[in-house]
Amino acid sequence: MTNEPRTAIGTPTPDELREQVERTRDGLGQTIEALADKADIKAQAREKTAAMTEQAAATAGVVADQIRTKTLHAAQLVKDTTPEPVLDKAGRAASVVRANRKPLLVAGGAALVVLLLVRRGRRGR
Repeated sequence: MTNEPRTAIGTPTPDELREQVERTRDGLGQTIEALADKADIKAQAREKTAAMTEQAAATAGVVADQIRTKTLHAAQLVKDTTPEPVLDKAGRAASVVRANRKPLLVAGGAALVVLLLVRRGRRGR
């Protein structure tokens, strides 16, 4: 095996054959990696999950902003259209509730328990 140039028939030299083999090996290696990536279903699922999570987070942010804006607008409309005496009474009631939170929570919890017991008693009949 000598390093002679191609013959008239077109037979490649050993160096050319080695280069061709190297190119073919590189190409096959890339093809195998691509096929392995396609066959890795877990990795594909992780990628899709990450993409969907990112998209859901972005959408949730947009929706939250829209809800916040509409809520503020609705609250302002209610405030603008509600008569002043009603607003005063509601403000006083809210202050009383804030000042007496624990007794009101206990009373609400007791009322809920009574309601559930009554419903349970009616089902047994």
